[in-house]
Amino acid sequence: MPEQNQRREDEESSTSATIKSAIQGLAFFFLAQFIIGQFFSKGSSTGSGGKSGNLPTFGDRPARADITNYNTVPDAVAPIWPTDSALDINIYVSPSVVNPTSKASTSSQLVLQEKNFTIGNYSDTREIDTTIKLPKEAQHNGTLWAHFFIGLSGSQLDPTAKDFSTDSAVHFFRPLNQYIPKKKAKKLKNLLSSSDEIEEEVEEEDQTPAVSISSFYHPNFTVSVIPDSGVQKYRQIHPAVRRHMQLEASGARDESGQNGWYYPLVFLNTFWQLRSHMIELNSTVETVPLRITLNNLQNWKFSMMASIDDSAKQTSHQAAFGQTSPGGGDGSEFEMIKEVLLNTNIWLLGTTGVVTILHMIFETLAFKNDISHWRKKKDVVGTSVRTILANVFMQAVIFLYLMDNSENTSWMILASQGFGILLEAWKITKTVDVRLRPPPANSFYSFLPYVIVFEDKHKLSETEEKTKEYDEIAFRWLYILAVPLLGAYAVYSLVYNTHKSWYSFVIETLVGSVYAYGFLMMVPSLYINYRLKSVAHMPGKALTYKFLNTFIDDLFAFTVKMPWLHRLATLRDDVIFFIWLYQGWKYKVDYKRVNEFGQGGDSDEEEEPAEAAEEKTSKAEPVKASGKDSSKSSTRKRK
Repeated sequence: MPEQNQRREDEESSTSATIKSAIQGLAFFFLAQFIIGQFFSKGSSTGSGGKSGNLPTFGDRPARADITNYNTVPDAVAPIWPTDSALDINIYVSPSVVNPTSKASTSSQLVLQEKNFTIGNYSDTREIDTTIKLPKEAQHNGTLWAHFFIGLSGSQLDPTAKDFSTDSAVHFFRPLNQYIPKKKAKKLKNLLSSSDEIEEEVEEEDQTPAVSISSFYHPNFTVSVIPDSGVQKYRQIHPAVRRHMQLEASGARDESGQNGWYYPLVFLNTFWQLRSHMIELNSTVETVPLRITLNNLQNWKFSMMASIDDSAKQTSHQAAFGQTSPGGGDGSEFEMIKEVLLNTNIWLLGTTGVVTILHMIFETLAFKNDISHWRKKKDVVGTSVRTILANVFMQAVIFLYLMDNSENTSWMILASQGFGILLEAWKITKTVDVRLRPPPANSFYSFLPYVIVFEDKHKLSETEEKTKEYDEIAFRWLYILAVPLLGAYAVYSLVYNTHKSWYSFVIETLVGSVYAYGFLMMVPSLYINYRLKSVAHMPGKALTYKFLNTFIDDLFAFTVKMPWLHRLATLRDDVIFFIWLYQGWKYKVDYKRVNEFGQGGDSDEEEEPAEAAEEKTSKAEPVKASGKDSSKSSTRKRK
């Protein structure tokens, strides 16, 4: 339906910038974790039958009666079994936490039974693919548990057996399903329809103001044994990692009474599970597929996956209950990042990761050089004041759109957008004086006490007057083209699309126009360049960095899911860039000397000392005076 497509594009558009920022952060995180893994992943492993750091092996532990200073919570913990041990592993699926091997458990199912699985053998991978019958409890919002029975090869795994020993086997359980809150959708309506015709995105059964939580199940699981975890400070372990650690059941300690042991870390990996691939468990679901991959996983990878996955789930839960996380977002950004990583070609993904770092560098350099250029600019030659005003308006529209459509938008994105608005507003003060004046007597605003007016900072030269004239001509044609397009789009959106309110309709219509033909705002500058036959007044370095970022945005347009309007917005800058390159080639500029507008040296370099500047100005005066008038001087090319 058109309404659903429009909503989907609105959501994707409001999060596309957040996704890009998240990918940048994730790229740095992966790089840091990789370096850490290369240097530290091998240093913490323990030898077979040896000592783990300063702790004795579990077999050399003292008797409980010989310990005088016993601590219930251990300080340091070491692996209980040698790191090259062979394991027997059984996994049962049950709707209850009760031991599924007992007679009381009737609906449990044995889904995996493996023997002689070697800890630390990364080439040892086992896989099972089966179908399980869904218990009635799980069909009615109950938890589906996976019971793990792990022990040294040949040992008794059943805790109910007489020969079972916690020294050689352990039993624990983990949930297979996830309880995911459903965010209540916004109420949307067609503004031209009657007030009682309201279209909602929420399901019919969700009529309460409370958050709806449902049980979801993913068929693919990876069970990973972590062989190189080594000795760890128990109190300092990240909570997401400690959640997967099982301490030795008898509570044994070393001679100091402060240190203990733990069973091999077993990670039920849900890191790569996508929400779009999950099944909602209800009474209509009777059987579900189950695919388990059993392998070994490096400790640094496990720590990274566990902490990131736990953080994303907490963010999603907080957002669903109306709580904003410190970094903003609602967890959907990480879901989209995982989808990108899984579904994108590895070479394209690697290229995107590299240019992501370049994107941040270019963006910083563009800001720096743009500010440097405008800080030293003394005239308005070649400057389209109307374009600057339009940029302020368009960036403000995008800022209001982000605020209106996503209260959980990252504060970093909002801050970046707000800084862009301030930068464009500062440019206005560098080109004209902003004043409050009484309105003219016969004007449309005569009823207001004061109006904002823009006044020239000084008496304009002939070239500056021509710039002002060319700017007015260019915008006159833009109005002729853009206003009908904006009106047509507004009418279409009002008739066929749904909105929260009239305010949302106005903001969404304006932001749609910005995405669709915002490139027109650069046309006046290109037109002024053409009429002046020069690009010497342009901030060359800043524009180059900005345009380089447009090609990086092209890569994001192919890797990150976003609406077509946003993809067109990246293409528009490419077109402008090539036109500007052509003008730069045709109207060559020597930035090493004073140009035809009296601007000395490279505009992007720092200001020179006062004495050097005066000397340069004195040398430049004959050049200025040599021409008959400034209009002819303005058309001279610099070789």
